[in-house]
Amino acid sequence: MTCDRFRLVAERPDLPLAWVERLRGVLDAFPECEEDSAWVGLRWRVGQATVAHAFGGEDQLFRITFRAEPDEVVAFMHLGAPYFRCDWGRDVVGLFLDEDTDWDELGELLTDSYCIQAPPRLADLVERPAVS
Repeated sequence: MTCDRFRLVAERPDLPLAWVERLRGVLDAFPECEEDSAWVGLRWRVGQATVAHAFGGEDQLFRITFRAEPDEVVAFMHLGAPYFRCDWGRDVVGLFLDEDTDWDELGELLTDSYCIQAPPRLADLVERPAVS
C-alpha cells in the first residue's frame, strides 16, 4: 500500500475547558437548550434545532457557529475576521474564538440564535439584548 491511498487528517484541538464553561454559562440558561457532542466539538440544541456549535478546526483555530437574522448575516459577511458566514444554511454565521473574544457580545449573539431557533413559546421566555 502507498500513502496515496490514505487521506491524512490533521488533529482537531479540543475546546479549552474555560471557554466551554463560559459557553455553558450562557446556553444552559435557555429553556430546554441541551448540550451534546457533535461530530466534532460540542453543540447546543433546542429540540432538533442547533443553536450553537463550537469546535476546533484542522487549522488549529477555534470556531463557534450560530444563527442570525438576515440583516445580521449580511453585516457579518462584510465585517470580516473574527466573523464569518458559513457555506451552509442561509442564516448560519460564526466567530473565531481566541484570547480576544468579546464574551459579552458573543452572549448576545447566542441569545439571538436561541430565539431564532426556539419555538416561540420558549423564545418568549428569554430576555433579548436591547438594540442600540
